[in-house]
Amino acid sequence: MIVELYWQRNESAIAETAAKYGKYCYAIAYGVLGNSGDAEESVNDTYLDAWNSMPPHRPSVLATFLGKLTRRISIDRWRRRNADKRGGGRMELVLEELSECIAAGGDVERTVEDQMLGESINRFVKALPQPEQQVFLCRYFYMDGVEDIAKRFGFTQSKVKSMLHRTRVKLRKFLEKEGMV
Repeated sequence: MIVELYWQRNESAIAETAAKYGKYCYAIAYGVLGNSGDAEESVNDTYLDAWNSMPPHRPSVLATFLGKLTRRISIDRWRRRNADKRGGGRMELVLEELSECIAAGGDVERTVEDQMLGESINRFVKALPQPEQQVFLCRYFYMDGVEDIAKRFGFTQSKVKSMLHRTRVKLRKFLEKEGMV
């Protein structure tokens, strides 16, 4: 119904999107940026991108479409904000964790963004058992903290860290087998 509003160029599409998916998009943006003001701006930019994308694009799953837009916009905003400085934020930590399985030498952020969209990592993630898949996506797509993931799934932080480590090792082996590292 909301997608149809976009196609009809009905401005209520944005209000309906905000009502239904605003918290979801904000959670993604905040997970990447760690700043409420920047997260709100990213969510607003997501609504604008959605408005400009539909038509011609008709997403089959609006939540997924909005999540990808929000994530891309938030990562771009993070890059601009951190172009001259590197802090100890969540984004840096997540990228550092993944750098052990993705090709060394080069821009890790660019590699992660490109590779996460690639078929190889999608196949790998889809083949994981459900709990590992969910924990991996929470950490490396939504950039949730280990503590948040542990609470969400009822695991200890130690168990989450172990699961993530084992999954990164599997990912490294998978990418080596695929000839990507």
